[in-house]
Amino acid sequence: MNARDRLIVGLDIPTIGEAEKMISALGDTVSFYKIGYQLVFAGGLELARDLTKDGKKVFLDMKLLDIDNTVAKGVENIVKMGMTMLTLHAYPKAMRAAVEAARGSDLCLLAVTVLTSMDETDLVDAGYEYDPHTLVLRRSEQALAAGMGGIVCSAEESGAVRKIVGPDMAIVTPGIRPAGSEAGDQKRVMTPSDALRAGSSHLVVGRPIVKAPDPKAAAQAILAEMQGEL
Repeated sequence: MNARDRLIVGLDIPTIGEAEKMISALGDTVSFYKIGYQLVFAGGLELARDLTKDGKKVFLDMKLLDIDNTVAKGVENIVKMGMTMLTLHAYPKAMRAAVEAARGSDLCLLAVTVLTSMDETDLVDAGYEYDPHTLVLRRSEQALAAGMGGIVCSAEESGAVRKIVGPDMAIVTPGIRPAGSEAGDQKRVMTPSDALRAGSSHLVVGRPIVKAPDPKAAAQAILAEMQGEL
């Protein structure tokens, strides 16, 4: 894959109209988009379908977690939508149910390990006994055993995760910030080139592109940096 196949632009935008303007502004520069809660609850599922019809790839970031049957039925319908990637929290039973439901399809199921907005203090507050690095590795082992298609983790952990999951699983890393940009609410961040060198296969970039004065130029600059590492 080239850089264009590996850059996922996060459409963390409040309305469908604004999202459509952003997609139009980015044009053929970007071929892969992430749609999460904010846009889903503003009509983003229809936009996701429209993007796939236009030949774009869609990463549906829903972070599913529920009883096995509910997860499975949700995944079955998402398969029918033609999505490229789907996230769920890396709980073993949920992952196994999702893998079985997606069997035979092209949907890449991604296990969310530890959110990049969380550090050790946050995990302790949530009742976990592991530090972020240890929990990411444990959940990566469980995702591999469940037959998941990839891992979502911080780029700081992608090298260690790659050693666990091998060369074929996707490692998708949010919290990507070009040199000189603000981290915002992300606590574990890395530049695009550093993330690829560390072992990431796909990079999710939201605000550094969609909030840029010239989003297309921002995307092109990130793609150029990524291509230099491929």
